[in-house]
Amino acid sequence: MSAPPRRYELQSLKADFFKALGHPVRVRILEILRHGGRSVQELQQALQLDQAIVSQHLARLRAKDVVEARKDGMTMRYTVRDAAVGELLDVARRIFSRHLEGTQHMLRELQREQRAPRRR
Repeated sequence: MSAPPRRYELQSLKADFFKALGHPVRVRILEILRHGGRSVQELQQALQLDQAIVSQHLARLRAKDVVEARKDGMTMRYTVRDAAVGELLDVARRIFSRHLEGTQHMLRELQREQRAPRRR
């Protein structure tokens, strides 16, 4: 299989970045890390997951340069590499909020239709 045309390289990088975010645990890790660095053990406690699972997700985020690790004594501390990731999470939250508002509006409309007397 040949390499994709050059014009798609940037889109491929973007897609890979979003794939790295494409798991609920990784999103939750980023939500925690945006407030400051944490060790695997701290993340493990916050997420209530096994150390191996947390480490796997951190490895995926590190591979895509979303988070970075630094040694702090005997402990590795993970941080979000770019604060804009937090902004991205905020934008996503606003998008989902608007979507849910639209869904709630449709639900209210359906409920009104069900309550309206039926004409024959």
